[in-house]
Amino acid sequence: MSSASLLVELFVEELPPKALKKLGDAFAGVLRDQLVAQGLAQPGAVLTPYASPRRLAAHITHVAERAADKAVSQKLMPVAVGLDASGQPTPALLKRLGALGADASAVPGLKRAMDGKAEALFYESTAMGATLAEGLQKALAEAIAKLPIPKVMSYQLESGCELPGWTSVSFVRPAHGLVALHGDAVVPVEALGLKAGRETHGHRFEAAVDPVVLRDANSYALQLQEEGAVIASFEARRAEIARQLAAAAVTVGGGSVPIEDEALLDEVTALVERPNVLVCSFEREFLEVPQECLILTMKANQKYFPLLDASGRLTNRFLVVSNISPEDASAVIGGNERVVRPRLADAKFFFDQDRKKSLASRVESLGKVVYHNKLGTQGERVERVMRIARGIAEKLGDATLAAHATQAAQLAKADLVTDMVGEFPELQGIMGRYYAQHDGLDASVADAIEDHYKPRFAGDELPRNTVGLVVALADKLETLVGMFGIGNLPTGDRDPFALRRHALGVIRMLIEKDLPLGLDALLQETAAQFGGIAGFESSRATGELQDFILDRLAGSLREQGASAQEVEAVLAPRPQRLGEVPKLLAAVRAFAALPAAAALAAANKRIGNILKKAPEADAHVSELLLQEPAEKALHAAMAQVVPAANAQFEAGDYTASLQTLAALREPVDAFFDGVMVNAEQADLRLNRLGLLMSLHAAMNRVAQLERLAV
Repeated sequence: MSSASLLVELFVEELPPKALKKLGDAFAGVLRDQLVAQGLAQPGAVLTPYASPRRLAAHITHVAERAADKAVSQKLMPVAVGLDASGQPTPALLKRLGALGADASAVPGLKRAMDGKAEALFYESTAMGATLAEGLQKALAEAIAKLPIPKVMSYQLESGCELPGWTSVSFVRPAHGLVALHGDAVVPVEALGLKAGRETHGHRFEAAVDPVVLRDANSYALQLQEEGAVIASFEARRAEIARQLAAAAVTVGGGSVPIEDEALLDEVTALVERPNVLVCSFEREFLEVPQECLILTMKANQKYFPLLDASGRLTNRFLVVSNISPEDASAVIGGNERVVRPRLADAKFFFDQDRKKSLASRVESLGKVVYHNKLGTQGERVERVMRIARGIAEKLGDATLAAHATQAAQLAKADLVTDMVGEFPELQGIMGRYYAQHDGLDASVADAIEDHYKPRFAGDELPRNTVGLVVALADKLETLVGMFGIGNLPTGDRDPFALRRHALGVIRMLIEKDLPLGLDALLQETAAQFGGIAGFESSRATGELQDFILDRLAGSLREQGASAQEVEAVLAPRPQRLGEVPKLLAAVRAFAALPAAAALAAANKRIGNILKKAPEADAHVSELLLQEPAEKALHAAMAQVVPAANAQFEAGDYTASLQTLAALREPVDAFFDGVMVNAEQADLRLNRLGLLMSLHAAMNRVAQLERLAV
């Protein structure tokens, strides 16, 4: 059966730029998958998605005109129900055959086969493969229905009849054209009130012809580019923009490079059909404003690419990705320069005005900003963070660290009430650092004001100094404890206060900086700062929160390559100093590789099960009550091995501690082979249980080894 390439295009009004790539990939992907499911395309068919501001399209190779016929076997009913005693069809069987378009003549050809414990009748037939028109109609409807549309529009479509009439259609944007070409032939399908043809449209202003009449499916991208002045492929258009940005930066000279921003590049790619990068400039006086402000306003408001010099400093040049290519681009350049100037002037005004007041003078205003209706204002929150930060700093350093951390915590949120942050919330912390520097504060305090939000996302850097580390830890602990204390926990995908991210931030700081701080003590001391708040429950703020943090840690360790068994073994004892976890994990991994590991893990699990059923046991062992050679040998081995293992544990050499304990394998195996733990004599039984309890405690200091048992 002949096959050819298939091209399907929906021509629409301007699509939402931030969703365009996802829409294009989804449309093409579902279309291909549906055709493969119907046997019209091979699983290895090459799919090329296209997405531009005004079109979604897909090109699929080796699509058949008709799917291959399929042999179909349908179960009818048990033989005892379908045939009477003389082997003749019953009315029930004839009725079932009639529903399938067959009659009594089909009875001799019915197949008999076992179905469970009873023999059943099966009707075998051939189902004709779907035609491309039928299959594509179904696939197109499915692709449209499954589009991840951020917001659906409803619009009216003319009915096409003589009398005025309208049909309501719902789609991401009004659709105006549908193309469906199999090779050079139009496939007669419909969608969104449109009938498929071979005509599409190019660039609004620069197309050489309109409409663009497509010759065949394979000429789509080339014809659109040559006749329609449109680069239909999202990826090709993106690559062309990146190439032009780099080339334009070279023409500026001085080692200039466009700012790297993948999200901005994606968004601009979704805004233009025929990119043309132009170099623009603004007055140098604006460079007195912190470059973060200027960069943000150019990127967020205007979709421009600021140019940085060789040292990473902002220049007064920027790049515009235009959608038109006039012979004389001066009008386009001048227009963009006029547009950006008021934005930069606003930023300069905000910066100048904000510096007229010190950060310290703004702290009082935080008392008027609501943080949470149950947890009070930002001012009250700042007071809590100050106390938490001071407590942490006193454990980590001297009076100077405590003073700087307290001051940074007090001022960390003060930029929230500045004009600049009011206009650009993304700059909170960043502007606080600039204003602290202007106020002449210590550099460590200024840096901490910016850094206390770190890490802001996975892979983000940690605060650059200890003051910032203390304040960041205090800030995140205050949020976590406060929200858990009032029962405001994450559920499913909902995490409006980013508690998962805050928990991972706490974990990273405690581990990567190896801070000598106990998790439970941190949570208890933080919870103490919420006294007097109605509805605050310390049990949630400490117990449940500790479970939550350890669960986040477990997930993080698994993502880094640790096995589930290793992670469970290390975290089951609920280690308090998280900075020790990597060393504990390494020790468990090394232990698991030892020949004795499997037997000791199994024995440890067995001991744990025995002790669960013996609540009366304690770790006391009397040598006088040791009767069997195996229990004497185990006790003697423990007397030699356990003190050495404990000393290594106390020295922080967890790997050596577990390897030392591995020497107990043979005496442990011999004990279980030759000793009856649950002896009838109570004193013997309790002594043996005490021996096992001492062994269990010694073996589980580093990790819960029974979790390694298969």
